[in-house]
Amino acid sequence: MYLATTDAVAKASEQEQSGARRGRVAGPVLALGAVSLVTDISSEMVTAVLPLYFVLQLGLSPLQFGFLDGLYNGVTALVRLAGGYAADRGGRHKLVAGGGYALSALSRLGLLLAGGATAGIGAALAADRIGKGVRTAPRDALISLSSPPDTLGRAFGVHRAMDTTGALLGPLAAFALLWATADAYDAVFVVSFCFGLLGVLMLVAFVPGHLSQAPPRPPHPAPASAPAPRPRALHLLRVPAFRRVLVAAALLGAATIGDAFLYLLLQRRLDFAISWFPLLPLGAAAVYLLLAVPAGRLADRVGRRVPFLAGHVALLGGYVLLLAPTDGWPLLIGVLLLLGVFYAATDGVLMALVAPVVAQERRASGMAVLQTGQALARLVAAAGFGAAWTLWGVQTALTCAVLALTAAVAGAAVLLPQSDTSSGGST
Repeated sequence: MYLATTDAVAKASEQEQSGARRGRVAGPVLALGAVSLVTDISSEMVTAVLPLYFVLQLGLSPLQFGFLDGLYNGVTALVRLAGGYAADRGGRHKLVAGGGYALSALSRLGLLLAGGATAGIGAALAADRIGKGVRTAPRDALISLSSPPDTLGRAFGVHRAMDTTGALLGPLAAFALLWATADAYDAVFVVSFCFGLLGVLMLVAFVPGHLSQAPPRPPHPAPASAPAPRPRALHLLRVPAFRRVLVAAALLGAATIGDAFLYLLLQRRLDFAISWFPLLPLGAAAVYLLLAVPAGRLADRVGRRVPFLAGHVALLGGYVLLLAPTDGWPLLIGVLLLLGVFYAATDGVLMALVAPVVAQERRASGMAVLQTGQALARLVAAAGFGAAWTLWGVQTALTCAVLALTAAVAGAAVLLPQSDTSSGGST
């Protein structure tokens, strides 16, 4: 699936970067956004029905679901590091990302073959998350390497907006299929696989094999010399700016309960028909879609730290709203609106925040380390919230989440660098 870099591709990449400096988003960013759009249709078709399936059909307790939800999102931890390291060796970002996309597509067939067996479904979901873990850091590294440092916020905002379009369409497709086929989950899995395969083919056809902001090599190579040792990914922890971003992201992740819990709490409070449950992510996705690019542009102008922290304050508002006596449409719209603001102000902005402090040759590894720390923290948060709900009740669990996130935002405000850095740190 890997396309070797040719002179034509290199020239096109230089032209695209020049265009990005004049305000346009680079072609590789748009191509990766299209791939993510199609792939997210595939993945969100399945993700949208999982809480409904596990809790309401299989009858899992909140503690059991919290563990599965954390595992579903945290199983990517180690493979993120492996994917980032493999991508940085020889600049094989596209090859590694393509492998991750392919594995996620094949996992849909695993869901189809599982036949309702919990173990089989769990294995297929793990394969999907492994694929996502492998591809995410190389993909984000490709975005950062194809964009000038002062437009990273916009570039990630455009990509995340396209990605979220897929997240918006996926639950709609799942809802329509379940309605048209009388709850035939197999149909959802088959269509999901087709979209996943299409995403892989688009990556092969439209994304350049290698991108770099480094200047072109001279026509006559310099005399051979002993190569400098390549630092390992974890050596990035020696870079103070990177370390501060990592600790702040992990601290906030440890106070962030999963979206599925918020949707379950909304269904519990509003008591609407469970057939409407797969549509809940659409509200947050629509807000994310509308605000991702403006949030990226704002981050480029005022600094990425400000919107990143503000996004977590919005999430805190969602938790508080679930604790308040608010009911009906105000509760539903308020929580989904604040959740969408949270993702628009934090997801791509975090990658734009960390990219300038990581050297280009370690870009994928650095992003993988950051994403791994955040994923592990969210695994702990999901399991902890599920345990608190089971042992003490939902109100106490939510109160603990509010207090934890408040403390985490205050800590992150102290830890995050006060200004963005435009040059990669020494690793």
